[in-house]
Amino acid sequence: MTCHRNIVHQPGVAHPVSLPFVSCIASAILAIAGVHAETVAAPPSAPRATVTPIEHLIVVVGENLSFDNLFATYEPAAGQSVANLLSRGIVNKDGGPGPRFAEAAQRQAAVRDRYSVTPPTGAAFAVLPQPSTNYAKDLPHYALDSRFPADLPNGPFRITRYAPYTAAVGDPVHRFFQMWQQIDGGKKDLFTWVGLTSGEGSRKRDDPLSSTNQGGVAMGFYSMSHGDAPYFRELAQNFAIADNYHQSVMGGTGANFVALSTGYAAVYLSGAKPAVPPSSQIENPDPRAGTNNWYTHSGYRSGSYVACADAMQPGVKTIRDYLATLPYRVFKDGNCAPGSYYLVNNYDTGYGFDGTPRELGSAKFVVPPQVAPNIGTALAKANVSWKWYSGGRIGGAIDKELYCSICDPLTHSTAVMTSLLRSNLQGVDALFRDLDDEQTLPAVSFVIP
Repeated sequence: MTCHRNIVHQPGVAHPVSLPFVSCIASAILAIAGVHAETVAAPPSAPRATVTPIEHLIVVVGENLSFDNLFATYEPAAGQSVANLLSRGIVNKDGGPGPRFAEAAQRQAAVRDRYSVTPPTGAAFAVLPQPSTNYAKDLPHYALDSRFPADLPNGPFRITRYAPYTAAVGDPVHRFFQMWQQIDGGKKDLFTWVGLTSGEGSRKRDDPLSSTNQGGVAMGFYSMSHGDAPYFRELAQNFAIADNYHQSVMGGTGANFVALSTGYAAVYLSGAKPAVPPSSQIENPDPRAGTNNWYTHSGYRSGSYVACADAMQPGVKTIRDYLATLPYRVFKDGNCAPGSYYLVNNYDTGYGFDGTPRELGSAKFVVPPQVAPNIGTALAKANVSWKWYSGGRIGGAIDKELYCSICDPLTHSTAVMTSLLRSNLQGVDALFRDLDDEQTLPAVSFVIP
């Protein structure tokens, strides 16, 4: 397999927000190129001869779990090495604090005037804030999680000391501006503080107490030393793992799935051309007056677009200034087109699962249909068969409890949703049928359980 940046410039097409999206694809797949809906053909019905012994590529995409969260105590085979919490001495094999535990301590900070990715930091937390439930299934939402103590040591803690591996737990903050702050210029010591002060954002922007209070959640990890994540451990023992990769884009599910499927960031469009979104949908991470880091306009049903070419836009300059300090040149200098507003978090897709266009508007929080090239149109143009299998898709319907629309990112695409390619978007049940029949299993599969 070859790994490369699959970003190309095309007039009138959105470009990435900040960091390049790096993907690994089989060498038989050609580079992404623009394809119009009317020229897209249905996938080939018969398998093609391959240049290499690789006949099928299946990409399984998980959600909201980082490497150290799952592989914190993973021990590789003799002669191999891994960079994780155990190997670095942050935790011991039993999941308790290791000799370098203090290096993972979380600190407090103050941002009362203007958003910063490297704010002045103060004292370390005496103990971690008690983890919250957020929106975990079968638990009271946005409440302190009584399974966990209120005096956890300030550093990584083993989740399964308090809750079973199969039990639902709270969800860590994963939004664009929040994650830039959490990294704190590489020190990674503000995960807890950002989770407490800003959280994932809220529609009640006038009420700082409505934060989701996700401060302690991000420091939890599972322990393979205790039998957690057995299937992931089996995969790691038999295949390659990436211990130096986090995610494609700083931010949430939606932006990352767009990057996965296109190599681009979604852009606000009107008539297929870049336009200015409603003010209610533009991010402003500057703190509200009288608060410490309570963002002015941010939240899952609030601001999510950023004009990253404009250094006067809130939050843009501090990120660009930080990138300028790096010892290497940022890919294509950040790639932001003037006048374009990019989606950095989660908005619903422009089409429903069945191809019905969604209603747009200032209170709809829906991304206009996108015209950027994507992996589906590129594969079709190269006559390579593909499918995107999503959990919750059941035949021609969906299970609303299980289906994640923003994890089905080709429903953003006009070229896919208005052509025969829409039939390539199927459910996981179809995957299991296709695995039993090599005639129907495509050359390339994306699986979102």
